[in-house]
Amino acid sequence: MRMIQSLTVAALVGLATVPALALQEGAPQVPGQMDASRVSGGTYVTDPAHTLVAWTVNHFGFNSYFGAFGDVDGTLQIDPADLSSAKVDVTIPITSVTVVSDGLRDHLLRPGKDGGDPDFFGAEPEAARFVSTSVDVGADGTSASITGDLTMNGVTKPVTIDARFTGAGSNPMNKVETIGFEGTATILRSDFGVDYALPLVSDEVELKISAAFEKQ
Repeated sequence: MRMIQSLTVAALVGLATVPALALQEGAPQVPGQMDASRVSGGTYVTDPAHTLVAWTVNHFGFNSYFGAFGDVDGTLQIDPADLSSAKVDVTIPITSVTVVSDGLRDHLLRPGKDGGDPDFFGAEPEAARFVSTSVDVGADGTSASITGDLTMNGVTKPVTIDARFTGAGSNPMNKVETIGFEGTATILRSDFGVDYALPLVSDEVELKISAAFEKQ
């Protein structure tokens, strides 16, 4: 009898230490859901800590090499009843470039030798900026082709981003309405005056964008 009582007490004590979430029925729901009805109209700003632009180039024909730009700052204006009227204006600080090699990062931001042009961006590059000019919404209502002007290294060229809606909801950390998107685009770096090591390092640069926007 004492053994049974001891086991019962031990079981109750163990149960009391189980986190409350583990006792809830079903798994907790993540805040962001791919539900377009959650999106309300208005002006949103980027969450710089969770918005980035990744890039990939081919290196010498051997393999792909990639890095990213962070601290993206900008706005999104959106009306769920008229998605084609949406406007995006984002600024990408080139100095935020991140790669796994310190040596390569130094090279990307190295000034030109003896006052000449740098191989890549140079020591004090101006931020890049993308300003949308049109939005062509897909039949599914959650994808779009966003065409706009990309200004980088003093050159402006049209670029089209294939974008898709990835989620909306209230951020549990700050209780702010947040919407997310991902997108892809391809540019030629020589169009923007970055032509070092062509064609050994590919002219074509693949971009992958992951953006979170918070409502103002």
